[in-house]
Amino acid sequence: MKDLFAHLRGAVMSTLILAAVCCGLYPLIVFGVGQLAFREQANGSLITDPDGTVRGSRLLGQGFTADKYFHPRPSAAGNGYDAANSSGSNLGPTSQKLYDAIKDRIAAYRKENGLKNSDSVPADAVTASGSGLDPHISLRNAELQAPRVATARGLGVEKVRALISQSTDPAGFGVLGEAGVNVLRLNLALDGL
Repeated sequence: MKDLFAHLRGAVMSTLILAAVCCGLYPLIVFGVGQLAFREQANGSLITDPDGTVRGSRLLGQGFTADKYFHPRPSAAGNGYDAANSSGSNLGPTSQKLYDAIKDRIAAYRKENGLKNSDSVPADAVTASGSGLDPHISLRNAELQAPRVATARGLGVEKVRALISQSTDPAGFGVLGEAGVNVLRLNLALDGL
């Protein structure tokens, strides 16, 4: 019986020590390192106004539909850009539902941007990303939207293209993927004019 209590005491003490280290000390150390070395990233890469108002995260897409704004990729996350329901549509390449949705999006994109039926449409303009929250669009997508945004805001297209250039993030490490235009940053820059 004495041995049983000795083993139980050892097991309980080991459990308490491991719980304190793994559930308390280690998370505090990771949190501290994150706050000291990677403060912006650890706090969500937030974009704020000069007065401190949070406008969003540079890592999460938001829905913009007005003509005076650049429009992001379509979203399959919940009711659109819902980070709590982040996901793709899970529709495969042979899905009739996906085919019909893309066909409708192509027609809508051409109409809203004044394109001809023969003009090609960038894939990112009509397909959702894997998470449904991608904050970037391709340079080509932004260039095709620039005349609509310039007209709606009464700006010159060259001024809008300069803002596109300022809001473009390069490819990862200069070679991974392609450059992308951060839609939130671009639309906030437009609002700041």
